[in-house]
Parts: sequence; C-alpha cells; structure tokens
Amino acid sequence: MLFILLFVQMPKLSLSNQTVILASTHDALPRLIALEPTSVRSQVTPTLVSTTITTEPHHRYVEVPVSPTPTPLTLSNKNQAEIIGYSTEGRPLHLYTFGKGDHERMIVAGIHGGDEWNTVTLANQLIKYVDQNPKLVPDDTTLYVLPNLNPDGEARAHNKYGRVNDNGVDLNRNFPVNWQKDWDRSGCWNSLLTSGGTGPGSEVETQVLINFVNTHNIEALISYHSAALGVFPGGLPWEGDSIRLARSIAEVSSYPFPPIDTGCMYSGTLADYAVSKGIAAVDLELTNHIDTDFDQNLDILNVLLNFVA
Repeated sequence: MLFILLFVQMPKLSLSNQTVILASTHDALPRLIALEPTSVRSQVTPTLVSTTITTEPHHRYVEVPVSPTPTPLTLSNKNQAEIIGYSTEGRPLHLYTFGKGDHERMIVAGIHGGDEWNTVTLANQLIKYVDQNPKLVPDDTTLYVLPNLNPDGEARAHNKYGRVNDNGVDLNRNFPVNWQKDWDRSGCWNSLLTSGGTGPGSEVETQVLINFVNTHNIEALISYHSAALGVFPGGLPWEGDSIRLARSIAEVSSYPFPPIDTGCMYSGTLADYAVSKGIAAVDLELTNHIDTDFDQNLDILNVLLNFVA
C-alpha cells in the first residue's frame, strides 16, 4: 500500500513538450527545515504532497505540486511579519523589521525559490537570532529581512524545478536595469529554459520589492543566492560602495572576492537595480545548495549592519 501511495504522489512536470518525472519528495526537503536549530545538520524526512494544480496554458509548468502557504515565524519580541504583497499564486511575501533607526539595511533571500531553498532557511535563522538578540541592531539602524521573494518556486520543488516563479520567469533577471528577455547562456545557469519576463519588472514579486525599495531609504543590501561563486557587487561596472561591501564580507567569511568568473553576463538583477537607487548592494552565494553557513553569515550580518555607505 505504501509503495502505491508513493507512486501516485510522484509529481510530473511538462517542459517544452517533454514529460519529466520530478525527483520524489525525498529530494524536496521539508519546509519546516527553516525552523530547525542553526548548529545542527538537518536530518531530512520526506514530506508527501497530495495536491496538484494545473496552470494556465501559456505557463511553462503544466502540473506542479502545491505545498501549504508559508506561515510567518513565531517570534518572542513582538517582531511580527508584515505582508508587503503576494506572489503570482497568491502566497504572502513576509517582511520582518528590526530596529527603528534612520540607517536602513536589507536582506533578501529566496529569489530563486526551491532551487536555492537554503537561502530561505538562512534568512529565517537570522530572523530568529536577531529577534532573540535585538541589541545586535545598532540604535541608529533599521534592518529589513525578506526571507522568500519566490514562495511559489520554493513550494513547487527543492531542486532546479523550483527556480522560477509561476510564470516561468527568473526573478533575478526581471529587474528593470540591464534587463533582457533572453541572454547568452554561456557560463550561466542553464539547467532549464527560463525567461527574464515579458518586460522589465513584469512580475508581481519583482514589483512588490521595487515598490518597497522605492518607498524606503535603504543604504545597503545583501541578496542571498547559492552556490559557491562568491560575492558579486552590483553595478555595471561594479559600483564603488558595493565593492567595499563585498570586500568587507569576504574579509569575515570564506566567500571569495573577486567572485569566480564563469563568463556569464548577468542581466536584470536585484543588486544592479539596488545600485541604480543609490544602494550599496551585493549578490552573495552560499557555499552549496544545502548548508546555510550560519556562523559566518552572522559575522556578515554585523558587517551589513555597521557598513557606512
């Protein structure tokens, strides 16, 4: 009976007229891993998903598994999540705010959803830590943490099929600076077909973050990704304050700067958009697609909070 159940629950994905059997949910790590202790390597148990939805015909993904709508973290110091918008599928985009100072800092994770799910885990770990240690945030500083910009991709799968949003768009190619609908894939992530969207800032998730940035006075920003390439300053060419931020991060971590150059020309990124708004910004790649590197990212958080732009 168990064998039959597992067979029935294995999701299918239709991609470019080819039917692909996704890895079983043994490969899709449980969503509650984000709440596990930071110092313990997770022991993963499979989570069975029984519900599926069918997307619109123009979407690349015809049948995807649906996991529950994410719920905000339960925090101890009344730092409750604010919903600043909703994803394409209607999942809330939760934002956490710490401090009340004039110098604003921001962390964004989960842009690539389930393909880089460990960035969501890390962001949630940092949220829990700052909640329990509020004095970490200087009196003159406010910290914003958006742990998951792409909850639809994170809900779909914790592998490459979870990278894009529900419209098949790579959100880190959708911001309205250096935007391209398609790009030279040489040296770039190329496991599945993706798009930069129908136009600059076409996706609702991107629009929510753009609106937030435009209505706040953020001075420095980290956009978390995985894996292994290092720290990428925003701007083309790299902007000066963003280079200083990248160097400061590299000094307290194992992440290389300059980053590894694969030859990819990145377009429409959050870091480049942030720089266009006068924000020192970096794309930071975690060591791999599993670990959160919590200890060194706690040091990096201190760098961000005390960075002078």
